[in-house]
Amino acid sequence: MTQPAHPTPPAPPTGPGLTVPPASRHRLTPLLLGLILLSAIPALILAVQRVQHEQAQKTAALVMDYPAVVTQARRFGREPLDLLAEYQRQGINGVGIYEDVIGNLAQRGEVYLKSGADLRAETGDAAVSPRNFYLRSLKPGVAESLPARYTIPTRTVQVAGQTWTEWPTDPTFLPVGPDEALIGTLKARGFMLVYRPYADDAVREPGADWPDVPFVIFNGEEVIGARTPELLAKINGRLGDRVPALIEATPQRGLDTLIATHGAARTFSVNPAWQQRLDPITLASKYNLAARERSMRLLYVRPYPTINETSDLLSRTSDLLRKSGVTVTQPVIEPFHENTLLRTLSLIGPVAALLLLGLSYPLVRLGLLIAAASGALALVMNRLDPYAGVALIAAVTFPALGLVLRRARVSDWFVATGLSLTGVLFVSALGATKDSVLGLEPFRGVGLTLLLPLLLVAASFLPRQDLRKTIQEVYNAPIKLGDILIMVIAAGVFALVFLRRGNATGASVSDTEAKIRQDLQDTLVRPRFKEMAGHPLGLVGLSGVLPGYFGALLILGGVVGQSSILNTFSHFHTPLLISAQRCFLGLGVGLIAGLIAIQVVRAALHLWRTHGKAPAEVQA
Repeated sequence: MTQPAHPTPPAPPTGPGLTVPPASRHRLTPLLLGLILLSAIPALILAVQRVQHEQAQKTAALVMDYPAVVTQARRFGREPLDLLAEYQRQGINGVGIYEDVIGNLAQRGEVYLKSGADLRAETGDAAVSPRNFYLRSLKPGVAESLPARYTIPTRTVQVAGQTWTEWPTDPTFLPVGPDEALIGTLKARGFMLVYRPYADDAVREPGADWPDVPFVIFNGEEVIGARTPELLAKINGRLGDRVPALIEATPQRGLDTLIATHGAARTFSVNPAWQQRLDPITLASKYNLAARERSMRLLYVRPYPTINETSDLLSRTSDLLRKSGVTVTQPVIEPFHENTLLRTLSLIGPVAALLLLGLSYPLVRLGLLIAAASGALALVMNRLDPYAGVALIAAVTFPALGLVLRRARVSDWFVATGLSLTGVLFVSALGATKDSVLGLEPFRGVGLTLLLPLLLVAASFLPRQDLRKTIQEVYNAPIKLGDILIMVIAAGVFALVFLRRGNATGASVSDTEAKIRQDLQDTLVRPRFKEMAGHPLGLVGLSGVLPGYFGALLILGGVVGQSSILNTFSHFHTPLLISAQRCFLGLGVGLIAGLIAIQVVRAALHLWRTHGKAPAEVQA
C-alpha cells in the first residue's frame, strides 16, 4: 500500500512523549458526519418509541408454585391455602398450578387405583391380571369417564361384585385436565393463575379443556404438539387469549410457533437445587434483577424448606421490586412493534460511519479494504439480514471511529464517547425487534464488538508509507525483555476481558466481586467494570504522559471502554433506560478515575526520574 495522492498535512505534535501517529482527516469527513447525524434522527425517534413501550411494561407477577406450597404446608402441619394466604400478604399475587393426573384423583378419593397383583391378592379372583392396573370410581362416574380421554385400550371387568376399569399400563401419571374446584377457590382469593399442562401422546385432545387463565407454562423441553405440525396448530388455536411463557435459559421446541401468534411472557425461575445454595437475600436480588433489567414478567417462585426463609425471600423481593419501580400485578403483554421506514432510514448512518472510518486511515486504500471486509463479515454473521448486519456494523465502527478521527488530547475522549453514544441509537434502532426484545433472537457478533474495534484502531496507527516498508521495520525492530513482558500482560488482560463477556465461561467472577455486584445492583444500576477500567486507560493514553508506545497501548485499552458502551446496548431484552443508566454511571466513574489517574501517573513518573538526584541535576 502506498500513500494517497493528496495526503493530509501532518497534525501538530500530540503531546510530550506521545508517539501515537496523528489522525488523518479526509475531505469527505464533514459530509459523512452530516449523513450520520441526519440518519440519527429516525434512530432517535425509534429509541423514544422503544422507551415508551418498555415503560408501559414495568409490571411483573410473583407466582408461587402450588404443589411446592402444599408439600411445605404438610410438613409444618398447615393448611396449604392458609399458608398461601400468608405468602399473599408478603407479595405473592399469582399461583402456578399443574394439570391433574389420575394419581391426584386417587389422592383426593375420587377413584380407587390398584395394581393387578394387589387386587388379585385381595380378591383371589383369577380373572384379574397381575400385569394390569384397575380403577374403580369412589366419586360416581369418574373412573368410567376416563378411558374416552385416551387412545389406550381399556375394558370393564367385574371383580368380587364390583365394577373396575382394566388398564394395560399404569395410568397414575396420565393427565386428566384442570382441578376446577381448586382453580375456582384460588380465583376467589384474588390470585392470578398460571396453568402448567402435561404432554402425553395418549391424550386424544390435548388443550381442549384448559382453564380460563392468562398464562400457560409448558413443562419439559418442548411444548405440547411440537413433533406433530397438525397437533401444534391445534394447540396454537386452543391457547386462545392465553400467553405462553418463555422461560429464561430453557429453550422449548415448538414455542417459537406459539410466540409468533400469541407473544410471550418472559419468565424467570430458579432451579430448586440451585436455590438451596443461595440465601433468601441473594435470591431476592436475582428476582429483582430479572424484572428490572431483563424484562421478566413472570417471577416463578418456589418456597424454601422453612417458612421463615420463604417469608424473607418474599419480603425482600417485594421491597426491591418496589424500589425498582416494578409494579407487582397481572402483566399485560404487548409485543414490541418495529417501524420499517424509520429503521430503513437508520441504515444510512452506520454505512456512512464505516466509509468515514476507512477514509480516515493514513493509508486510504488499506482503510477502505478493512472497512469493506468488516462490513462483509458483519453481514455474513447475520445471514445477510441488512438490519441485523448493519446493527453489528454500528457496534464495531462507532467505538473505533472517534479514536481514529481524533486522538491528540484528553478532550478527544469526549468526541470518541459522543460518537459511541450516537452508535447506540443505530444499534437499538436496527437491532431491537419483537423477537430480540423477547430474547429469542440474540445479537450475533458480540465477540466482534470487543475485538474488531481494537483491530480497527490499531490499524490506524500504521504510518503513511509503503506497507512493505512498515512490515520490514517492525520485523527488524529490536525487542527488549521489557517489551515482551508488556505485550504478554496486555494480551492476558484482553483475553480476560474477552473471555468474561457475559460471565458465561470459566473466567467467572470471584465471590468478592459477586458480592460487590449484588450490593450495587440492589441499590442502583450496576455499571460495567470494563467501562470503569477502559475509560481511565483511554484518558491516560490520550494525555501523553507516558513515553514510547505505552500511550498507544492505553488508547487501545480505552477502545475497550468505548466498545463496552455499544456492547451494553446490544442486550435488547434489557430496557433501554436501564442500559443508559449503566452506561452513564460507567462514564462518570471512568472520567473521574481517569482524570485522577493522569495526575497520579504524572507524579509517579516525576518521582521516578528525580528520586535520589540533587535539585541541580533535576533542573538540568
